[in-house]
Amino acid sequence: MIRHVLAATAALSVAACNAAMEESQADAALDIPEVEVPEIPVDTIREATRVLSSDEFEGRLPGTAGEEKTLAYLVEQFEQAGLQPGNDGSWFQDVPLVEITGRDFAPLTVEAGEQTMTFDYADDWVGVSYRETPRTTVEDSELVFVGYGINAPEKGWNDYEGVDMTGKTAVILVNDPDYEAETLDGPFNGKAMTYYGRWTYKYEEAARQGATGAIIVHDTYPASYGWTTVRNSWSGPQAYAQREDGGADQTVMNGWVQKAVAERILDATGHSLADLSAAAKQKGFEPVPLGATVSTSFANDTRSFSSKNVVGILPGAERPDEYVLHTAHWDHLGRCAPGEEDEICNGAIDNATGTAALIALAEAHAKAGAPDRTLVFLAVTAEEQGLLGSEYYGANPVFPFERTVGGVNMDALSLAGPANDVTVVGPGKSQLDDFLAAALEAEGRVGTPNPSPEAGYYYRSDHFSMAKRGLPMLYVDGGQDLVEGGTEAGKAYEDRYRETAYHAVGDEFDENWDWSGVAQDLRLYYRLGRMLAMSTAWPNWREGDEFRRTRDESCAAEGGC
Repeated sequence: MIRHVLAATAALSVAACNAAMEESQADAALDIPEVEVPEIPVDTIREATRVLSSDEFEGRLPGTAGEEKTLAYLVEQFEQAGLQPGNDGSWFQDVPLVEITGRDFAPLTVEAGEQTMTFDYADDWVGVSYRETPRTTVEDSELVFVGYGINAPEKGWNDYEGVDMTGKTAVILVNDPDYEAETLDGPFNGKAMTYYGRWTYKYEEAARQGATGAIIVHDTYPASYGWTTVRNSWSGPQAYAQREDGGADQTVMNGWVQKAVAERILDATGHSLADLSAAAKQKGFEPVPLGATVSTSFANDTRSFSSKNVVGILPGAERPDEYVLHTAHWDHLGRCAPGEEDEICNGAIDNATGTAALIALAEAHAKAGAPDRTLVFLAVTAEEQGLLGSEYYGANPVFPFERTVGGVNMDALSLAGPANDVTVVGPGKSQLDDFLAAALEAEGRVGTPNPSPEAGYYYRSDHFSMAKRGLPMLYVDGGQDLVEGGTEAGKAYEDRYRETAYHAVGDEFDENWDWSGVAQDLRLYYRLGRMLAMSTAWPNWREGDEFRRTRDESCAAEGGC
């Protein structure tokens, strides 16, 4: 996961961000206790990050020897920090997965009139199958341009209107129709991406439409990452939740093509990608059969296995059956560049730092003594494959959500140095903002909105698996306004990380990293967790929020909230 997650506009000022958090305080008076922050064990997080991102751990891909080493290390560190096993005496929660690895890829061949175009795997396109089948074959499947691939009845928007996709392959644009807006105004929240803009949704909807294939056109700005990220993320082993039908209800193939490839294909059909993209932004857009076909094939190696979430607890002294959650994903991409001199995506920042933060925070809380409520430290698996570990926990919580107060997610901590601010998730969404506002004031910092809400980061880390089930969750990240260099230096750090390290072999541990900013952020995480654990409050989503009804239903259960 990449840093900085916030569904807000870049034009929103710091004052507006803080005002949105203050607005939620009007919902109800909450018990927000003052807490003392002890010395944060920076050496612990530094060493844990170094170990977890070493070549010995092989990129921490679920289902590999790297997972076994990661799990053993986390149990050892959780135990040394003072935690207890959290799942009925076990440190683990089994997460049943299936892994499908494509190989022997034929070129992607497109027939358009008298033209035959072939595109090379990895350089021009990538593709996978969600189906558990020994071979994937797409043969002469008709291409249909379906705009952004959205079917949203509540918005009166259907990019598949009037077309039967059976046997056909959808060509889909990344993000939402209004991602270029300057504000949050628009049918799909303007500049801020909705779930309709995520690749996960686009593949899901193509399958619901009965399509044989779904191909997303990669474009760096609306995707928020370059082709290297796509290539590394979508090649090699892919893990999915185990399904009774073996994925038979999914498309035959899901893939991506470079923008230049899509332009060539559309030019050959007498269309223009730019013109069709402009038309797709308008309500009432109708799908466009391209008069071209696509073919490819590849073999699949399939294996079923059980990965694991790691669950540690610091039992509460007064109300041990009330829980405060801390989450981070331990996994990364493994050997993402086979055959290269350096083939391991070590995932030092993403997310050895967040996992190591669980260890450091557990140590700090344990040394301070048990709080009133139980603190849960949950290291989840398979985030990089689509939030699979957190999704499994969300569907099968070890600690019932009606007895879980809320939580904080940590993903890819900033090594940019100390900052005057933090980046927050959706200010004004829940009463957890009250706790955040108090914690920021105590730390002498402010909240700042993410500069790239169009990237849809809100849907790209593990808090979403909990939030959509009603559990209030915060995602607080490192700031943009650095103490040394201000916002210009903060942006330079972000750009450098995204271009050279994100989901790439360049995400490696650096002995010269400045950990003072991480220490600053850990103080905030500690304060938030301790406040929630010492409070008697049950924060809720704000009235009218998309998750409020689910939380209300959860709290209405016997013994809930």
